[in-house]
Parts: sequence; structure tokens; C-alpha cells
Amino acid sequence: MTPPGPATHRPARPGAEPYAAAVTGIGLVTAAGTGTDAAWRGVCGTGAAPSVPHLDELAGLPCDFMYTVTDADPRAVLGVAALRLMDRFSQLAVIAAREAVADAGLGPSVWDGARVAVVIGSAHGGLPFYDEQHTTLTERGARRVSPKLAPLTVVNGAASSVAMDLGVHGPSLAVSTACSSGTVAIGTAHQMLRAGACDVVVAGGAESVLSRLLIASACQMRAVSTRRDDPQAACRPFDTHRDGFVVGEGAGLLVLERPEHARARGAAVRAHVAGYGASSDAHSAVAPDPGGLGIERALRTALGDAGLGAVDVGHVNAHGTSTVANDLIEATMLRRVLGEHPLVTSTKAMTGHTLGAAGGIEAALTVLALQHQLVPPTGNLDAPDPAIPVEVVGKEARTGVFDCAVKTSLGFGGHNAALVLTRA
Repeated sequence: MTPPGPATHRPARPGAEPYAAAVTGIGLVTAAGTGTDAAWRGVCGTGAAPSVPHLDELAGLPCDFMYTVTDADPRAVLGVAALRLMDRFSQLAVIAAREAVADAGLGPSVWDGARVAVVIGSAHGGLPFYDEQHTTLTERGARRVSPKLAPLTVVNGAASSVAMDLGVHGPSLAVSTACSSGTVAIGTAHQMLRAGACDVVVAGGAESVLSRLLIASACQMRAVSTRRDDPQAACRPFDTHRDGFVVGEGAGLLVLERPEHARARGAAVRAHVAGYGASSDAHSAVAPDPGGLGIERALRTALGDAGLGAVDVGHVNAHGTSTVANDLIEATMLRRVLGEHPLVTSTKAMTGHTLGAAGGIEAALTVLALQHQLVPPTGNLDAPDPAIPVEVVGKEARTGVFDCAVKTSLGFGGHNAALVLTRA
């Protein structure tokens, strides 16, 4: 069957009216920088270089390095008592949530906690603490295992921690769709607002997986780069010499509001989430559909949901993992659906692949790209792969004029998601 051509204007459902949620706050904790301004400068190459150290915990593995957050101290920000029931991914989520809510100008005196929701995605939850406690069990016995294993390791830990820290009483949801978790969380928030289930949602993703077991498995899968001699240059999306991703940690959260709620309180709107689409490849537990038809379905659904077409899209923040198959499949799909004109980037060379947090972080960066009319560079793109059929922004940020941008995400198990974001 011949794939359809570039997307045209069409509703996702007959008679559906497009709905755009207002983005009023951003919170970012990344290896490129903590805080929205620092993260944006880092991703654009004008701030501090990301930290990609060799780690003692990974010693002896083919990939013994990962992107780490170095300028956020959860103990100093949150206090010792608050950390006792939070693994690191939850800690990073709370720091990002506090920034996002402050950026939105929200707080207990402004909102009705029952009309505020939290939706946060994570692929693995508190995996490091799980690893630690497994070692304790095997080496020291069952009586030394922590009773806090469940609350620290469950995937909903970030969502529950954020809800408790902010003191909100609306729905608190966890999304776990592998590496598309953060994008699905934002899409779910968009749907909740459209349905009138709440007025405000804090949504995105959080992840921290310094786990010897997980990285060892990724090495065996040949999913991660083994460029041990130069970790800083190991992640190279769309490059001819790409050989896998590099794991990162971080959190990226947006405050989304019903437009009328944002207007009523005089909120400054950064951008809008105008459309969302999701799909399943139903193909493989680890490999994307080789034809890219699953992610294509998600993207076309998101465009239809927004009432927009290919001609409207000026920028794509791609999933762009730096794996040989993913980058080519995704880029070929983007060319088929959107044509050749959008400026495409992958920001993972500056943040690492933060797994379940990736969609949240990258959606936030897409909002900033719309605001600044600037497309971040694709780091380490020294030798662009000639087989990649889209215009990938190189190692320098590119200015442009665009009112609409797309964020795409793919996850193990065939979980695809796409967001359409528009300029405020």
C-alpha cells in the first residue's frame, strides 16, 4: 500500500473542534542546565557544556557514562526530611514542578486544589533504589530491606510527590509508555482540559536511572553508544557515525491551563498545545515499525486534532535517539508527512536520552523554540547521514519564522505520541 502524502487540513474526528491548551509555566532540570533559562542556553550551545562523566557505578561496562544533572541539589532545595520518601526521579520532578508553577504565577492563594491535576510520565520509576535494595537483600538478608521500597520505586512516585509538595487535590496520574511517557503525559493533560475535568494540569516527565543492571542490558541490546574515549561526542543524532544513545537524567514539566482560566487570571501564555495523537505499532517489543507507520499515525492524528496541516509546521523536535534505525525511520516518516520544509532537530546530544522524561523536556524546549523563533542545534552532527531526507539543523542554532512546531516520541513496545504546539 502506498503511504499517504503530506498531511492536509482535516479534523481528527468528524465535527471535532480544535482545542488549544495554554502553556503558562515551564520547569526544567537537565544535564544541559537546571532552570528554564540555563537549560535553554545549554541546549543552544551558549551555556555550560552538559556533564557526561564516566561513573564508578558503571565501571567495566561497555558504556560507563551518562548525562548527569550537576547543578541541582535536591537536599538543599527540598530538605532532608522530604527526601526520605522520594527517589531521585521524584526529587527532580518536584524541583521542576516548583519552577513551572512559579513561572505560571500559581500557588495555593490562586488555585482551587481540587481543579488542579498532575500527570507525570516515567519509564522506570525508582530503579536505582530497587537495585540498591536487591543488593541489600542478597548480601545482608531480608530483615535489612527498607520498608520504603514500594513508595520510592513505583512509577507514580513523581506524580504523587509533586501533588503532595504543591498541595493539590485533583487527579494525580502516572503515565508509563517507555520513552514516549512524557509526551503522552502532556497529551493526556490536554485531553483532560478539553474534557473540563480540571482547570490546570502540571504535566511532563521525570527520570533518573543510574542503574548498572539497566545499562548492562542496554549494552547487550546494542542500543547505547560505546564511544568511551569521548563521551561528550557519543550521542550524535542523524550523524553517519551514530552508534546508539547515551542515557540521561532529568525532568521537564509544563503548566497547562484551560485558555479561559489563563485569561481570567491574566496569565502570560508562552505557547499552546493545539493537538495530540498517539498510536501503537503492534510490531515489536524493542524495534520501531520499519515503515514508520505507527508514528505517522500519531502525527497525522495530532495535526488533525489541531486542525492544521503540513504547510503549517515550521519546526520538529524529533525523537532522534542517535540509533541507526530510529533516526532513519523517523526522518523518512517526517519527510513523507510534512515534506522537506520544517527545520528538524534532536536535542538529545545536549541532554542525553532521558527515557520517560524525554518528551516532557523536549516539549518544553519546543515551547521555547516557538517563543524565541530559534531552532536548537543538533549537537555532534559532524557528518550528516546522506540517507536522512529532512533538513536537520546542524551544530549551530538556526533562526526561523514559524508559528507551529511538532514534538514526536517513540517508545519501546511501539508506543508512539506526537504533540502540535503553536505560538502564543
